Amino acid sequence: MPYATHENDVQYLADDGTVLGEVTFPSCGDGIVDINHTFVDGSLRGQGIAGELLSRAAAELERSGRRAHPSCSYAVRWFEKHAEYAHLLAE
Repeated sequence: MPYATHENDVQYLADDGTVLGEVTFPSCGDGIVDINHTFVDGSLRGQGIAGELLSRAAAELERSGRRAHPSCSYAVRWFEKHAEYAHLLAE
């Protein structure tokens, strides 16, 4: 089941293309995105999928030179636990 990274989301896909996990980060303008939603299908919870989605989202933001304002509670906690990505947080 592959991951797919797009400009404003990262998805975890089943072999048939069904979205089984996703983190969304729409633009707020001025190079800032709002990480506003993290979802993982119940059948996959506890397997590190959400963390991998956030890691890939952070890599996409770094690659594109954008910063994040996380409003999703999972994303807020993820950034608190991963200080190495603090430079990606918008003030």
